[in-house]
Amino acid sequence: MRNTVLLLVSMLILAGGGGKSVHDNVLLAEWTGPYGGVPAFDKMVLHDLKPALEAAMAANLEEIDAIASNPEAATFENTIVAMERTGKVLDRVEAYYGIWRANRSTPEFRAIQNEMAPKLAEHRTKISQNSALFARIKTVYESEEMKTLRPDQQRLAWLVYDRFARNGATLEGEAKKRYAAINKRLAELHTAFGNNILADEEGYVTYINEEQLGGLSESFIAAAAVAATEHGHDGEYAITNTRSSMDPFLSSSDERDLREKVWRTYYSRGDNGDEQDNNKILTEILQLRHERARLLGFDNFASWRLQDRMAKTPARALELMQAVWPAALARVQEEVADMQAVADREGAGITIEPWDYRHYAEKVRKEKYDLDSDEVKNYLQLDKLREAMFYVAGELFSFDFVPVTQGSVPVFHEDVKVWEVTDKGSGNHVGLWYLDPYARPGKRSGAWATTYRSRENLGELKTVLGSNNSNFIKGAPGEPVLISWSDARTLFHEFGHALHYLSSNVDYPTLNGGVRDYTEFQSQLLERWVLTEPVIENYLVHYQTGDPIPAELVAKIRKASTFNQGFQNAEYIASALLDMMYHTMDPTGLDPDAFEKEALAKLNMPREIVMRHRSPHFGHIFSSEGYAAGYYGYLWADVLTSDAAEAFQAAPGGYYDKELAKNLVDNLFAPRNSVDPAEAYRTFRGRDAEIDALMRDRGFPVPF
Repeated sequence: MRNTVLLLVSMLILAGGGGKSVHDNVLLAEWTGPYGGVPAFDKMVLHDLKPALEAAMAANLEEIDAIASNPEAATFENTIVAMERTGKVLDRVEAYYGIWRANRSTPEFRAIQNEMAPKLAEHRTKISQNSALFARIKTVYESEEMKTLRPDQQRLAWLVYDRFARNGATLEGEAKKRYAAINKRLAELHTAFGNNILADEEGYVTYINEEQLGGLSESFIAAAAVAATEHGHDGEYAITNTRSSMDPFLSSSDERDLREKVWRTYYSRGDNGDEQDNNKILTEILQLRHERARLLGFDNFASWRLQDRMAKTPARALELMQAVWPAALARVQEEVADMQAVADREGAGITIEPWDYRHYAEKVRKEKYDLDSDEVKNYLQLDKLREAMFYVAGELFSFDFVPVTQGSVPVFHEDVKVWEVTDKGSGNHVGLWYLDPYARPGKRSGAWATTYRSRENLGELKTVLGSNNSNFIKGAPGEPVLISWSDARTLFHEFGHALHYLSSNVDYPTLNGGVRDYTEFQSQLLERWVLTEPVIENYLVHYQTGDPIPAELVAKIRKASTFNQGFQNAEYIASALLDMMYHTMDPTGLDPDAFEKEALAKLNMPREIVMRHRSPHFGHIFSSEGYAAGYYGYLWADVLTSDAAEAFQAAPGGYYDKELAKNLVDNLFAPRNSVDPAEAYRTFRGRDAEIDALMRDRGFPVPF
């Protein structure tokens, strides 16, 4: 089939008038070179993208039609497994597409994206609504053969059947057409929403001068100077409109007026009443999602979305959030009182406002715990933390990370570095890990992990190709990049995702997916290793002296571990609650700004805190459907995280207990989605996770 697909792709491109064959369009070509073939990131050319996507989609449909029209009786092998083998050309093209979308976006790419995103959605809908194909899938799922399959094969058949059934395969006539039209329109809207956020992040930069640097650390000042130069403002200092720049500025700057300006600029993304305003877009998104859910027989989008999640229903997700919410609000009151007392003693003559919270929280931290975040940052070098992650991966997963020779593996930017991952015990090759650490124009904000190729057998073991991406502010040449304690945890968090896909032992591509309120668990758990003894002793070292972080400073960090939990929980849970409200309501006539304000008032949201993601820039839920009605998943996963962390704390070898680590990898990392998450966790822990561990972890009262 592979040669047939390549021939078809070549013919399609030639027919399109471009005069190129499959061998000329690098985006379509087989990946060649070392490590089982790698993406030709150094040769990707934007004008190849549209024809490559069109040809790959057409070839994919040919593969699907061949399965659907197979005259032989439907079996697991000729239907389910055959489907798992399809779409490899499109997978390759979408790996490049993802780089342009997340790491190298430009106005020229966005024009192509605006055109192709709905076409890609239409393509997926054509497959999910292929009646003949679904009939074969259903035949296999309901057959006696199912009883003879391995458990992972049974789960695969169920996942495929459920995916089709929940995505319109059972619809007919006008309902089927309307469903397809909704999907196409949603793809357009998701793309526009995300691009509007990126435009506001790129377009709104605050420039300050040397007289306005009071309170800022030397490392931040140096990075801000570099950022200003890159934006054509040499001699000034740039506060970019991203969390990685906003957060430390609000924490440290003595300039209250500037703090307010930076705060308002950041939290107004997508809400400026201009051509990048997202309010109408998100309203239409909600209306279409609600309509689509009703077409499928569900009361609302959230009820449809949560069917295959651990929570199962919106009510269970809300129950968890509402159990933590009162404790978070009570803690916020305490935090604000402490901050106001500091401001009053200083004679500041102010009432704490949202742009003061981070700043005065730092003052309280220093006063209560004698803990200075800038002092901690001196021991948090990006390169050293990366080495610490490799150490942890070696101890728990038996992975060894070795940098590849520069130039031997193509990269899409000079800042990207690549490591080969091998198994320390057998020496076997596992995969490649790419790291893209620095912020730049055209790169989406935040931190994330992604895969270019997942591990799967299907008769041939595949090398895993995956990456971690961050937005740290690049320092001056030769200077180490110092990051905050929160960013250090995030770095480990995203690496947890990387370890999840690198440790996979599944046989089928679909089983490399995940359940959203479960897959954050593995990454959140890895954050716990930042403050383990080997990491403290060997990698948290002063950037100037090389001395390990002092024991007394570590003790302060541990003592302050539940500090500011009111702020952190309130800003997050408010966003998660609004997400669930949006997706359980009838959004007809919705005014997002008014609804957000009214809903937060009903929740008794403290005036000193804003949602972590205000609605017009809530990319998690409106630039795609990945976290839609699922942002609660971080909290759900953190129940598992806190519970599992207590298991390690009680183990004879602590966080490096070999037996428990093997249990963790074998049952919670390697199986990916080949085992039901609840069953997997019970196998690991011997019982279900308990919320009490979460409450203890955050310093909240444990419910009776």
